[in-house]
Amino acid sequence: MGRIFSGVQPTGNLHLGNYLGAIRNWARLQKDYDCLYCVVDLHAITVPQDPKELTANTREVTAGLIAAGIDPKDNIIFNQSQVSGHAELAWIFNCVARLGWLNRMTQFKEKAGKHRENATVGLYAYPNLMAADILLYKATHVPVGDDQKQHLELSRDIAQAFNSMFDVELFPQPEPIILETAARVMSLRDGSKKMSKSDPSDYSRINMADSADDIAQKIRKARTDPEPLPADPSGLETRPEAANLIGIYAALSDQSVDAVCAEFADASFSDFKGRLTDLAVANLGPIGDEMKRLVGDPAEIDAVLRDGAERARALAEPILREARNAMGFVQV
Repeated sequence: MGRIFSGVQPTGNLHLGNYLGAIRNWARLQKDYDCLYCVVDLHAITVPQDPKELTANTREVTAGLIAAGIDPKDNIIFNQSQVSGHAELAWIFNCVARLGWLNRMTQFKEKAGKHRENATVGLYAYPNLMAADILLYKATHVPVGDDQKQHLELSRDIAQAFNSMFDVELFPQPEPIILETAARVMSLRDGSKKMSKSDPSDYSRINMADSADDIAQKIRKARTDPEPLPADPSGLETRPEAANLIGIYAALSDQSVDAVCAEFADASFSDFKGRLTDLAVANLGPIGDEMKRLVGDPAEIDAVLRDGAERARALAEPILREARNAMGFVQV
């Protein structure tokens, strides 16, 4: 079995885009890989966080992972700050990675915006922490979307540089697993924008914790256009809202967009939305119910995180010792 590491930030309001883009795929990967799924709270603090919200969000995200079908007994689910090896190896990698490598990271430029001088050092160097997350467990595979490919390449560069600098074969070259989704999930209010937890309108997204009534109401109010559904995907090119809803249906039903267009050719949006509502409620309703149950029992969530952290530390410590030995650190 290969070993997977993947992480999700504890920012709250997990939504349909998170589910279809990552979490559902993680649940499917657990059958074929040894998996570590991490709530990356150290990454979260690269920007200001309210401590109480960070605590609540960490538990909510953990609940979402479990409710979506990730088994905490067969996999390791933990929050990053509870395994100090992440921070230790990140510092080691700070002393291996080159400024030129980090300067090429596009996400820092996007997140820092025009006020780069006010950005934290943590935000600038967090790709090194991401490399440490992966390599601390000698992960062989990492599920990635398009926006994370560059960071995985940096992890591979850092692994190769460390091995070369200290003449060891310690860290593997992790391979990407490209996550398969039928479509990028866009806002229900604007098909040109990605579905986001930061959108001020809750009607722009379907949250994983939404009730059946919430899901139905949001789909009913989702923006559309006056034309019937096309028989071919080429008819979606100038219709972003229609493309988004058809893409969501395709993803939830594990069909191609072509197949969905053929099934609903010339149908009205009112008919299609009814079918989409039934499908979304069938998929997400049980997840939302289980999330609410788990969030209402923080002791159960904390027990999962505590057990996961213990198991993660047990995996990480021998690898850290190898790294320290390679560098010449005295270990007494």
